[in-house]
Amino acid sequence: MKPIHKEMQPSNPDSGEQRWAQEFAQAVPGDPTLMNRSGIPVKPLYTPADRQGKSYDEVGYPGQYPFTRGIYPSMYRGRSWSQRQLIGLGVPEQYNARVKEMLGLGASALSLIPCNSVFRGYDADEVPAELLGTCGTVINNADDMATALDGVPIDTISTAMNDPSPFTLLAFELAVAKRRGVPWEKITGTSNQSDCISHFVANHMFFRLSLQGARRVIVDHIKFCNQQVPNWNALSIVGQHMQQAGATAAEAMAFTLASGVQYAEDCIRAGMDPDQFLPRFTFFFDISVSLFEEVAKFRAGRRVWARLCKERLGAKDPRSWRFKFHGQTSGVDLTRQQPLNNIARVTTQAIAGIFGGLQSLHTDSYDEVFSTPTAEAARIAVATQNILREEAHLTDVIDPLGGSYYVETLTDQMEERINAIIAMIDAEGGMYHAVEKGIVQRMIGESALSFQQKVDAGEQTIVGVNAYKVDEDPATYVSQEYPSAQLMGSYLDRLAAYKKKRSQSAVQNTLSELARSANDGQRNVFEHVVLAAEAGATHGEICGTLRRELGFGQPLTMV
Repeated sequence: MKPIHKEMQPSNPDSGEQRWAQEFAQAVPGDPTLMNRSGIPVKPLYTPADRQGKSYDEVGYPGQYPFTRGIYPSMYRGRSWSQRQLIGLGVPEQYNARVKEMLGLGASALSLIPCNSVFRGYDADEVPAELLGTCGTVINNADDMATALDGVPIDTISTAMNDPSPFTLLAFELAVAKRRGVPWEKITGTSNQSDCISHFVANHMFFRLSLQGARRVIVDHIKFCNQQVPNWNALSIVGQHMQQAGATAAEAMAFTLASGVQYAEDCIRAGMDPDQFLPRFTFFFDISVSLFEEVAKFRAGRRVWARLCKERLGAKDPRSWRFKFHGQTSGVDLTRQQPLNNIARVTTQAIAGIFGGLQSLHTDSYDEVFSTPTAEAARIAVATQNILREEAHLTDVIDPLGGSYYVETLTDQMEERINAIIAMIDAEGGMYHAVEKGIVQRMIGESALSFQQKVDAGEQTIVGVNAYKVDEDPATYVSQEYPSAQLMGSYLDRLAAYKKKRSQSAVQNTLSELARSANDGQRNVFEHVVLAAEAGATHGEICGTLRRELGFGQPLTMV
């Protein structure tokens, strides 16, 4: 008889476990252990023996420390996740029309994706016109924001601004709120791209300022929002960029939590109370198609963050220990080949995020591999969440995979891997030093290469790419049309008129004060960003002023 693999040696040789192990060994010759994307061994079967010595108290109940099973006692029984669809399209009027359509279809929160020119820190009249509005909405000033949010009740609808440092989009929204007479304490949402570390590592287009300059601005941004916009989440720590760049699920979680610790310690050094700012820290993660690995990633991450906040950062309020996160289904898992298969991929990813306990969710459209989503594809993406919630009844039971021998074991193993990586980052002096040395980037690159080699060798199946191929005509799939040259020309004319009619003295005075604040540690930089936005300064002018004072963003090039 074939010997039983050491990972499957039964605790009781006379048990049913022994019979199963022998029968399995006959049916599946060789080593039965697989590896998931994080490099954690996966056995064919898990039993109570895998949890030997572990008590239920280590897992706990929903809403109770260490929050393995969710950060709220009722989770989706009490309140469903927010359906926060990311929308970015052409000019502000087009964005506004799409927003109203998505809200009518069931979206319950907004997320604004600006044009790439905005992400790069420039006004529309500073870049080639043919590039404008192709990947997001052109938002250059407070008037643009007023148009984009026309008819949207910003005092009741949560808005996520995909808005890297120095956070001009939030400044424009605050200016709009002031015009409408909406108190800032009623403004809710998130500065969704506030994590400058993740931009430096893996999203260079978003990196507008030097790393040290961005480090200064984010602390000022957190302090200002805590005081003036108390229901706004000033920091969203982004694991998505690093995982989409190639990090494993365990690495992405570890790097993100290490970044959270870095930001928290910077805030404490600036004299802030952790129980004041930690409840407003949020996270933003990629959700890959590796379902159980993603569920374990989120369950372990929740537990690790709770312990870090309580034991390392000294937070005493249980609300400070909560791990609030938004999940986005992974665009890198989507394929141009047989793109309708992406609907199944997105559904799987969404289930993983829901079972992982997310607070808000964006489901990608199947055609995002071609362009900004078409209206039809966006409707399917929203309907996917509606089906999972209303028809599949995924909200009926809290943490439905909790208690699974496999999921609990994998959660423990993921926690061990995450803690080991955080310890390595700590040994390098924290995340800022680790990324300045290129350590994080090198790890991500190695993981990306390893995964791609498995795909190339056929060890990792990608349906339609390296297996189950079919001949098809790419022209079958209709892409979202780019904004017309006439539409963009009209916008540029409007921007020129805007710059001409405003008070030039008010703009120059506030930009001068913004420059002074950047060189005075006693002044709050973001406060002066808001004042400049209210006076009529544009996005490009604000970013340009701070670039001159704080340095241009130059991410590390790895070879």
